[in-house]
Amino acid sequence: MLELAASHGPRPRRARRHAARRAHAAPEAPDGRPRLAVLIPAHNEADRIAAAVEGLWDQTRRPDLIVVVCDNCTDETAGIAAAHGAQVFHTEDNTHKKAGALNQAIAWILPHMDDRDLLLVQDADTVLNPWFAETALATFNRKVGAVGGVFYGEDGGGFLGLLQRMEFHRYAWELERTGGKAQVLTGTGTMFRARVLREVRAARRAGVIGGGTGYYSLASLTEDDEMTKAVKTLGYRAMSPAGCEVTTEVMPSLGKLWHQRLRWQRGALENLRDYGWTKVTARYFLQQFLMGFGALSFLIYLVYMTTYTTLYGWPGFSPFWTAIGLIFVVEKTVSVRRAGPRAVLVAALMIPEMLYDLFQHAVYFSSLWGLLRRSEEKWVAT
Repeated sequence: MLELAASHGPRPRRARRHAARRAHAAPEAPDGRPRLAVLIPAHNEADRIAAAVEGLWDQTRRPDLIVVVCDNCTDETAGIAAAHGAQVFHTEDNTHKKAGALNQAIAWILPHMDDRDLLLVQDADTVLNPWFAETALATFNRKVGAVGGVFYGEDGGGFLGLLQRMEFHRYAWELERTGGKAQVLTGTGTMFRARVLREVRAARRAGVIGGGTGYYSLASLTEDDEMTKAVKTLGYRAMSPAGCEVTTEVMPSLGKLWHQRLRWQRGALENLRDYGWTKVTARYFLQQFLMGFGALSFLIYLVYMTTYTTLYGWPGFSPFWTAIGLIFVVEKTVSVRRAGPRAVLVAALMIPEMLYDLFQHAVYFSSLWGLLRRSEEKWVAT
């Protein structure tokens, strides 16, 4: 890996000063440890790349190499990354977005890594907490093939941003309740054993799993969700322990949120279609069924209540259903208590989150309808 870094020539003077400061601040660990390299795929992320790289240098277990993968960048991403002590890898003729960029970068770096070495893939719009790498390293064993982050939303975004942060806090709460078993190896930050990535590519080439012949699938809208299923199909566990927290961006508008969630949902459905029913995907199929059933039930309930109230007036309160509703409100508020008093208040009001849920249900049914029609879902930048 040291030879790999040297092949890119000397760093800019500012970058050398930066690296010297980091080396003085955090002495090297004893020899014989697994090496840790980081890949940050980036397309025109000049406004965010510095924070992402700085978050990595501030890790309690610092990476041995940070590589910013510049994919068709036309801004100052590369220069800023180099100035902050990262190596820069430029993709060549990539037309497959993030997955294609990562495949090129992994193919470049993996031959220089031993099987027990570790590769962390992190989004450019994300900052890892200082103990992410240390926590992830401690989570690995023979059965764990990858460790993903627990994502939280950054500040801002107005009321819509708050709703997204509440959603992310609930996901983190659920992860904690299930012992950190990852549902998705999130692209915000996931660490892999080098051996596991080699096995994924070998499985694709052997036809055991689809998605092309590289490391990440080129056939999926959500390469992170597909990689989760690939790792689990090979018999490994995927974990997201509480210490692996990351802070990522929230969508500032309904339009951007719609495109983001449509891509996530449609990609998840397509991945299940491609993998079919297996012992790994069975629980994911069940989750999608329950999601659809819940969305449909909620819509039927709203139509029924609206129609009944219009024709006959308000039906009054039922002690039984009022008690059920109160339990629901308590669960909603408790699950976001760590997001702050504002989040608890919004959860207690119920109506804002009901509208947010309707938005999510519209995304689900739109994705399902597109899948059934076999219409092509185009990738939209968010």
